[in-house]
Amino acid sequence: MAQTTEEYGAKDITVLEGLEAVRKRPGMYIGSTGPAGLHHLVYEVVDNSVDEAMAGHATRIDVTLLPDGGCEVVDDGRGIPVDKHPDPKMKGLTAAEVVLTVLHAGGKFGGGGYKVSGGLHGVGISVVNALSRRVEVEIDHGGNRHYMDFENGGKLTTRLSVTGKAPRGRTGTTVRFWPDPTIFEDTNFQARTLLERFQMMAFLNKGLEIRFIDKRPGADRPEPVSFKYAGGIVDFVSHLNASKEALFKRVGYFEQAEATQEVEVAFQWNTGFNSDGLHSFANGIATIEGGMHVEGFRSALTSVVNKYARSSGLLKEKEENLQGEDIREGLTAIISVKLQEPQFEGQTKGKLGNVSMRSLVQKATNEKLGDWFEENPTEARKVVTKSINAARARQAARHAREATRRKSALEGAGMPEKLKDCSSRNPDECELFIVEGDSAGGSAVAARDPRTQAILPIRGKILNVERARLDKMLKNNEIQALISAIGAGVGEEFDVAKIRYDKIILMCDADVDGSHIRTLLLTFFFRQMRDLVEREHVYIAQPPLYSTVVGKEKTYLKDDAAKAAFLEEHPNHKKEFQRLKGLGEMDYDELGDTTMDATKRTLLKVSVEQAAIADEVFSVLMGDDVELRKHFIQQNAKDVRFLDI
Repeated sequence: MAQTTEEYGAKDITVLEGLEAVRKRPGMYIGSTGPAGLHHLVYEVVDNSVDEAMAGHATRIDVTLLPDGGCEVVDDGRGIPVDKHPDPKMKGLTAAEVVLTVLHAGGKFGGGGYKVSGGLHGVGISVVNALSRRVEVEIDHGGNRHYMDFENGGKLTTRLSVTGKAPRGRTGTTVRFWPDPTIFEDTNFQARTLLERFQMMAFLNKGLEIRFIDKRPGADRPEPVSFKYAGGIVDFVSHLNASKEALFKRVGYFEQAEATQEVEVAFQWNTGFNSDGLHSFANGIATIEGGMHVEGFRSALTSVVNKYARSSGLLKEKEENLQGEDIREGLTAIISVKLQEPQFEGQTKGKLGNVSMRSLVQKATNEKLGDWFEENPTEARKVVTKSINAARARQAARHAREATRRKSALEGAGMPEKLKDCSSRNPDECELFIVEGDSAGGSAVAARDPRTQAILPIRGKILNVERARLDKMLKNNEIQALISAIGAGVGEEFDVAKIRYDKIILMCDADVDGSHIRTLLLTFFFRQMRDLVEREHVYIAQPPLYSTVVGKEKTYLKDDAAKAAFLEEHPNHKKEFQRLKGLGEMDYDELGDTTMDATKRTLLKVSVEQAAIADEVFSVLMGDDVELRKHFIQQNAKDVRFLDI
């Protein structure tokens, strides 16, 4: 290694004070500076209010998008404490000022402020302050209204002071913030994204009302929207199953509490074939990777159903036990646990690690679900019969599934004939382009980097897996090709660690058929290879819509906004703009420049923030209920951001 004359000493160590670290590396705290990070600011503020509700001190949260681009969150909780903080290091700041300006400061690290809480790191509201150009806070506490404000990334400009009496003895907190446009790519909130999250929070907190109003000029949803569910997670299950045919009418429910932790479970089977309808939460946080509470439920569920199947005679003595995937086929269930000291694995809090919670959930499910089966024999028999049919389908699919498993690298067999594979065997650098049609496939093969880029053309529209069991799927040639090429199995056996490509890139035409094919592919990945989506290995190619010539050089423009910006910069441009309709119509050099060259292309990463919401959307859009699908499209048409007509 070559030596350098540069010295490295104490002078090279940078110390970021206060909230500077957040502004320097915002992605560490909110994930990104794109739309997900922007909306995360709202969630952080609302989560604080939800924690007040979980503690039994708030019943309503009002969220308002302001005309000037800000957001206001109002709750009727206790109000942030306004007395001086006792720690001398805080230099006489009030508790409220500390909460807004100091990372890892809050009332959720011990003591009696909160028994359970979703916000555990104490960075929420201070991060919002750091990433906003202005923040205003009003606190109704002790009969008085207090006010303070901050500017330019969390700088305290107005110290906390009493501005008058709190109206009618009210208590609570109001936070108004305006995201910093120098931090975020776009500061325009999406109403639908927020509404989905608020509805889920209302489901998880029985009786809590969350109201939303969009006061921005030209708002698509100017009327107030209110979520409040007396049935809590029972209503959540009914909502998720609204687009499906329920196996029985009444949603099952049980709960149990021990010491500082509690669990509640709502469940209902439907006639569908998906086995991924189990959604779990801990202190209101979606645990998309599951954890101990899910392990406890799954284990007990399998035991309870097999025990009932044997005792009822539906499962004969010589027949093998039903497997978990058989029993979970068509199951929609919500597991919501609350505990005082949750142990979340990873920054995303995606997996619950408390072993004691597994014991509680397993015990509760064995007892309470066992009682439910005994008390509801008609419904229980339907569940067991469906599980037995699923087991038979699984056994029928066994040989087909084995035929689609990836062969070892030494054998070099088992890949679909039409796959043009890459030469690299390092998955981290490899990409699989799934291309619509043979014509685009030919161009893609010519344009690719053969060392790291593989091409798999698919012909026509693949099977809609929302309406099919695995045994039927595995008879479909295009699905067999996808499973073989990706190489990590399918369904319950899918192992994301075995994927042959780090990026799976969908390359479909920008027309109605292309959109339909893309949706069918995403449905397949979400239902049968969910980890592929949740671990963010799936991407959508974003070919440009226009091309034009500047001098002798061809210039590509991503969309209408890019075209408008180009014309603003080149007001005297006289050349025509060519509308690029299909990937199959591009020459291989055009395809390479615009869609496949990693230094020039634009890819859209497919992610799942809330699996329960995604589950519902896929069921509505790809299921059998035409009227519900029509209603969904009518309700959400105004929220479409990428429409090509």
